[in-house]
Amino acid sequence: MAELAKLQRDFRLFGQFNGKASPLYGRLSLSIADDPEVMALLHAAPEQQQIPVLLFAAMHDLLLRGEGEELAVFYPNLAPSTADGDPFPVFRRVALANDAALRATIASRNTQTNEVGRCAYFLPVFGLVGDEVGALAHLDVGASAGLNLYWPSYSYRYNNGPTVGEGSTVELPCSTRGAPPIPQTMPTLAHAMGLDMSPIDVRDDDAVRWLEACVWPDQAGRFERLVAAIAIARRSPPDLRQGDAVANVGALVDEIAAFGHPTVTTSWILNYLPVEGQRAFVAELDKVGIRRDLSWILAESPAQTPGLPIPTAGDEEITVISLVTWRAGERVVRRLATAHPHGAWLNWEAVSPA
Repeated sequence: MAELAKLQRDFRLFGQFNGKASPLYGRLSLSIADDPEVMALLHAAPEQQQIPVLLFAAMHDLLLRGEGEELAVFYPNLAPSTADGDPFPVFRRVALANDAALRATIASRNTQTNEVGRCAYFLPVFGLVGDEVGALAHLDVGASAGLNLYWPSYSYRYNNGPTVGEGSTVELPCSTRGAPPIPQTMPTLAHAMGLDMSPIDVRDDDAVRWLEACVWPDQAGRFERLVAAIAIARRSPPDLRQGDAVANVGALVDEIAAFGHPTVTTSWILNYLPVEGQRAFVAELDKVGIRRDLSWILAESPAQTPGLPIPTAGDEEITVISLVTWRAGERVVRRLATAHPHGAWLNWEAVSPA
């Protein structure tokens, strides 16, 4: 079957290319590629969602609910010390024993990412914009649970230097090269709002557990940061709006402009739009930029977002941080840096107009 052949290829490729970032998922993926019965669980999802990470997230969700204890001992974020040996026989046994539950999750969920580590590469740019215009009104497009809206509530440590924002339960380490303009004090955030097609309510335990399940278990630090960020958000839940990135961004920018300088962020979200959709998103911001000053900070891959005005020398797969500003109706694009997609490092480049 071509369908089976595609799944086998996807799992083999995932295992080959992600074994370093996630030894657990890498090892499991290579074994699953030779097991049609386990792969068949993904048939519960729409064809475009039949991807390895959805199966892994569904299993992680099952373990977070307290099921499959014999498998949880192989998960670094769930066990004080992980078990030795091959995890796949246990994974297979738990998967087939919980076939119905896994299929129900796979049929009803999409993978979600709300990586607060990305705030570490946004903070220097917030500082640049704040130094120019004063208080910021932040709109995060593709906000998921809205956790990146709480960036003033997190602590940041660049190259093990002084901490920006003391005393948070969420500390974001980031190594740097070049000379990023790390702010000495936290920029002023006057208002924050998120836009997402399927926003996650931080007060919904099931939705929050799924967000946690989408984090790779080998990356225990990311998991712990996510849990801590959710706790911060639950104290004062974010203003999240359900809607379309292109259709709704203009009206929401106008709404937040009543509070401060409207500043839009996107991070690894516009790659989900077709090229025409990417161009339409920029056109909507252009319409707003004609009538009011506006800033857009984007962290996207040029190779995957050819419809965006990212200065690039080629089809770069890397995350590129750019700043687009509209001042008195004139649009200026500046490429600022490259970065790790989750904010682990930031390579600052010369700032020059596009």
